[in-house]
Amino acid sequence: MKRIKTKLSEQVLERNRSLRKNSTPQEIIIWSKLRNRNFRNFKFRRQYQIGKYVVDFICIEKKIIIEIDGFQHKEEKQERYDKTRTEFLERQGYEVIRFWNNEINDNLEGVFLKIEEFL
Repeated sequence: MKRIKTKLSEQVLERNRSLRKNSTPQEIIIWSKLRNRNFRNFKFRRQYQIGKYVVDFICIEKKIIIEIDGFQHKEEKQERYDKTRTEFLERQGYEVIRFWNNEINDNLEGVFLKIEEFL
C-alpha cells in the first residue's frame, strides 16, 4: 500500500526534523547513550510521533517514553498541557518517565538507573 503524502503529513515530518536538528544539550546527552541500541540493547527512537504529540524518546518494545523537561514545563499552562499529553500517552499503553534538565546535568548516572528500572 502506497502512503499518500498530504500537506499535513509533510508539515509533521518537517516539525519532527526541526525538533531533531534543534535538540537541547540534555537531549543530545541522553540520545548519545540511547541510540544504536547502546543502552541494554533496547531500540530507542527520538522525536517520535504518537497521535498529535511528538515524544522525546521512545522504546516501542517496552512501551516506555522518556521526556526531558526544561524550566518552561513549570508554567501552569504547560503543566496542564503535559498532564493531558501524559494521560493520552498512558491510554495508548505507554509509561512516561520525565526528567528535568538539571537531573541530567547533575545526576546522569541516576537518570540511567531510573530508566533501567523501567526497562
